[in-house]
Amino acid sequence: MNRNEFHKQFKTSGPVVLPVIHVLDSIRTCKNVEVLLEAGVPGCFLINHDFAPEQFLPIIRDTRTAFPSLWMGVNFLAVTGKDAFPILGQLQAEGCQVDAYWADDACIDEDSSNTEAIAIAEARQESGWNGLYFGGTAFKKQREIAPNRYADAAREACKFMDVITTSGVATGQEADLGKLKTFRVAIGERPLAVASGLSPENAKDYADVDCFMIATGINEPGNFYDIDPVRLAELMFITRSLSKGTSS
Repeated sequence: MNRNEFHKQFKTSGPVVLPVIHVLDSIRTCKNVEVLLEAGVPGCFLINHDFAPEQFLPIIRDTRTAFPSLWMGVNFLAVTGKDAFPILGQLQAEGCQVDAYWADDACIDEDSSNTEAIAIAEARQESGWNGLYFGGTAFKKQREIAPNRYADAAREACKFMDVITTSGVATGQEADLGKLKTFRVAIGERPLAVASGLSPENAKDYADVDCFMIATGINEPGNFYDIDPVRLAELMFITRSLSKGTSS
């Protein structure tokens, strides 16, 4: 997938905003989805910060039932694609389509051996799941990659995922613009997502990023779980102003 194809899928040439909902239960999750839809957001990710994947699955199913046409991705916290892809394949076989999977750690080796990433790719193929893979590369709280190897890691990532995904050093911390420039040069026309530190206040600084995966920057103050509709509206206004025109 290239950048143009990614933006066409979401019908915008500006950054694609995909809010991340930290889920607790189905009712609260669906209320947050309603806030997103009212703001014209094209989709979202759900993530299970507070419990195991087994407790997460009913929430995924309930959300899909409530919003059958919603573009919905998931992140199984602390689980790599080797375990996640079989789950996604089973959900798809049951009629519960998950449109994307985001892994904090895509297990990319900047030295190009990539034994784990290859095993994950095999699990993806065997699962039969047909969604997009957002793979964490030089990502927060994972194995540290030296800045002078960012370009190598980014190039290797292109072999294994649809959307190269990186972050700042911690939740809520802005990604270094120099790091993102290095990634952009290394990956060329592949889509790039950022998953930390974004907000209405700094959105314009990240205009060359293809996808904003954002939670704390648009959440209600002091609230880890609920989207603030005012903050979200501000972000959507800014990202639409960064668009060069709607893709078709």
